[in-house]
Amino acid sequence: MKLHELSPAPGSNKDVFRKGRGHGSGSGKTAGKGHKGQKARSGGGVRPGFEGGQMPLQRRVPKRGFNNIFATRYATINVKDLERFEDGAVVDAQALVEAGLLKKTLDGVKVLGRGELSKKLTVNCAAFSASAKEKIEKAGGKAEVK
Repeated sequence: MKLHELSPAPGSNKDVFRKGRGHGSGSGKTAGKGHKGQKARSGGGVRPGFEGGQMPLQRRVPKRGFNNIFATRYATINVKDLERFEDGAVVDAQALVEAGLLKKTLDGVKVLGRGELSKKLTVNCAAFSASAKEKIEKAGGKAEVK
């Protein structure tokens, strides 16, 4: 194969279409812009969000509060949900997703204290509530923060 033998795949190259080159071209005269109006001008059109002088939606909607974009968002799970794992199992975020208890782990998993636990489990999660930690350890398991 030589450089002069190379050619593009058939159909991948097409000629540049020159607008406004006479009415015989199919896109002459107004060049596809219709007759007059703001969008027919050389710098024609409006910026995104502009509603023709009407108060734009972005300014009509009330702004309240504060959204902390740096906040840690936990996927939460309760102690009672851990009951489905077998005795002695190691439970982590991956195991919870595989068991169908969580869809996404977000910034980590936090275990909350609702319900009871009768099995001895080693739970590796990002955070625990005080009552959840107490219940896991009372059942003979370990609550490990990773």
